[in-house]
Amino acid sequence: MIEVPFGDLAAQYAAIKDEIDAAIARVIADCAFIQGPHVESFERAFAARIGAAHCVGCSSGTSALVLALEALGVRPGDEVITVAQTFFATAEGILKLGAVPVFVDIDPATHTMDAAAAERAVTPRTRAIVPVHIYGGSCDMDGIGAVARRHGLKVVEDAAQAHLAGYRGRTVGTLGDAACFSFYPGKNLGAYGDAGAVVTADATVAARMRSMRDHGRSGKYEHDAIGDNHRMDGLQGAILEAKLGHLDDWTALRRRAAGWYGARLAKLGVTSVKAVDGGEPVFHLYVVELPAGADRDAVQAAMKARGVSTGVHYPIPCHLQPALADGTVSLPVTERLAGRILSLPIFPEITEAQVAAACDALGAALA
Repeated sequence: MIEVPFGDLAAQYAAIKDEIDAAIARVIADCAFIQGPHVESFERAFAARIGAAHCVGCSSGTSALVLALEALGVRPGDEVITVAQTFFATAEGILKLGAVPVFVDIDPATHTMDAAAAERAVTPRTRAIVPVHIYGGSCDMDGIGAVARRHGLKVVEDAAQAHLAGYRGRTVGTLGDAACFSFYPGKNLGAYGDAGAVVTADATVAARMRSMRDHGRSGKYEHDAIGDNHRMDGLQGAILEAKLGHLDDWTALRRRAAGWYGARLAKLGVTSVKAVDGGEPVFHLYVVELPAGADRDAVQAAMKARGVSTGVHYPIPCHLQPALADGTVSLPVTERLAGRILSLPIFPEITEAQVAAACDALGAALA
């Protein structure tokens, strides 16, 4: 039996151990533990790689969302259009500012924001749109951008799962007013702890975020605003910069694995999530839709018995979470897919034999 883990961070570390250990040693030698030169160096490198003018490192992807929305003028009572098919932090970042998340449905093929649904949700209180590049695939940014321009709205990309994803020749993260990234350890570019970043083309917005991530500071003991502590650790900055040099290669390997999956799953009649027109996904997750009537729990258990680990991203949409559910929001596509999606193992080091084993296990579980 071939074991197929959902991910393999140990294998990744083993391959770049000398680089990582040296990066950590430099931070310790410099005693540069909070922000500092190693974070600044990573910010420059990441901005350059994705083609952004400014990058502001912070403590998590959630912090990135809060910083971006606040810097772009979202205030208590404002409405922010987003999707419920995402990790809870997308809604949480909006709620932390006292704003109101307005959930809209998703496209059934791409699982990303339906631009027409977003336009129908615009009201006089709407301030921004937060499209989510889910699973590592881009949203329909032409459609969403057109809605934003017609109504004078800001666009904050939730790119937490989409490092280096492309859309019509541009890199995700450069398509809105700001974009938020998570470097949670399991992400395509992952820290060894929590970390995040915001990128933007606006120098004023970037300066505001740099201040707000550090207690509204303008000098060591001078505070021009009420900020917060959203700072990135120096260790994470150094680790991320070391790993950034490998991200293009890792992305190519993920795409190769996705190709293996696509060829095999087509023979099983299993539907995979599609890329938007012009999108170039990076496959943070490889998600399929199980046939109607399939018992997902039973499928997962059967696959686990054959050594294949799977996941569900996400079983409870944001609008149905206990903290938010009020029974007034209906999202038929989101709700249907939440009961049928299954995430298959994908990571740069996965082998073709492991992909074959995962597909065979899925086929046997569905038989």
